[in-house]
Amino acid sequence: MTRNKLRLAIVGAGPAGIYAADILLKAERNFDVSIDLFDHLPAPYGLVRYGVAPDHPRIKGIITALREVLDRGDIRIFGNVKFGEDITLEDLKKHYNAVIFATGAVKDASLNIPGSELEGSYGAAEFVSWFDGHPDFPRTWPLDAKEVAVIGNGNVALDVARILAKHVEDLMSTEIPANVAAGLAASPVTDVHVFGRRGPTSVKFTPLELRELGELRDVDMILYDEDFDYDDAARAAVAGNKQVFVIDKVLNQWRQREVGEASRRLHLHFFAKPLELVDDGEGHVGAIRWERTAPDGEGGVVGTGEIRELPVQAVYRAVGYFGSQLPGIPFDKKFGVIPNHEGQVLMRDKETGEPRQMYGVYATGWIKRGPVGLIGHTKSDAMETIKHLINDLGNWWDPESPSEESVIELLESRGIRWTDLDGWHRLDEHEQALGSAEGRVRVKVVPRDEMVDISRAEA
Repeated sequence: MTRNKLRLAIVGAGPAGIYAADILLKAERNFDVSIDLFDHLPAPYGLVRYGVAPDHPRIKGIITALREVLDRGDIRIFGNVKFGEDITLEDLKKHYNAVIFATGAVKDASLNIPGSELEGSYGAAEFVSWFDGHPDFPRTWPLDAKEVAVIGNGNVALDVARILAKHVEDLMSTEIPANVAAGLAASPVTDVHVFGRRGPTSVKFTPLELRELGELRDVDMILYDEDFDYDDAARAAVAGNKQVFVIDKVLNQWRQREVGEASRRLHLHFFAKPLELVDDGEGHVGAIRWERTAPDGEGGVVGTGEIRELPVQAVYRAVGYFGSQLPGIPFDKKFGVIPNHEGQVLMRDKETGEPRQMYGVYATGWIKRGPVGLIGHTKSDAMETIKHLINDLGNWWDPESPSEESVIELLESRGIRWTDLDGWHRLDEHEQALGSAEGRVRVKVVPRDEMVDISRAEA
């Protein structure tokens, strides 16, 4: 089948969606391309804006590269448009030849231990969304615990632990929203405990994240000698992996520090497998109970049967993210992803029950492969997906109304207060002006209606 133009919809305006658009526009092809990005948020950039801690300006520098892509003017953005409500799969089929879902993973993965449902037990993803000023989360957060546990040994666990332990005045140079600063300023926290079931050489931290943890003012880093009795497998990991070597070096440097003078303490507990969150008798977290583990000689761990308990009044579960199901799109409930083959979405054949390609529908990023890897890994994801999109030319949809104007007419007919790239520039400038007045880079606008009003010049 001969085609001279691809009208493509991408659902999700975070790094995965923007990378996919950029790669397609630069790819070798014998047809023209017109791309529309849809996002349920009024502002673009996804987890870079709403999933990266505000004191990580180096990581947020990725926004600069993403903005350069959008500012070329060859990609349209429709923000504040929710797939499945404001626009459906059937709508996309009427106006586009194909769609790529790049919706990421924003929910917390479950931690199936007793007590997870108690008051004071929180998902790390929700906490991150709160301190990053996500418009769809409450403006307040219950920060009333003196002793806090964070379960997980990845970068999100470190972000949560760092924000909890850090003095709020050391965050005031960042884009932290005013309501978040007020909440953190009132926190009575004295001790933050991070738990990981494996040893120090098996953590999922990056060296950069770990180093930042040790730079906190007036916070003692507390490590425990029993966790550093390495077996042969751990020693081999240190000797054979540069990243593990650096992490081991940082941790051992911290072990040499003098502690006892700081007003807050950040404890790292390794070989600690959480078993239960203990009820304080009133339906609230009162302690965390865990089993001491030990190396199994092959890089893993086994339980020792030694059970320990620590009083805490709050627990943050940082055990991973999980994707969300989209209306009309296949979903793997076990892994939280859209079933796919290298980005080609798969559906079950009604007659045979076997998986087959769902023509015209693709996936990229975390909703494609699961929430693992760094932001840069989404580029290779996008390249793979775009390759199949181009090769599948003969199986694209045949839209009834492929004109670019028809989509705007559809949204306007439904009364959708959508935002565009010019609107993002207005919001961006407004936030920077708010920050400039306080000597900061920006202050985020949090309420969705206010974001939309500013973006649409209706404020």
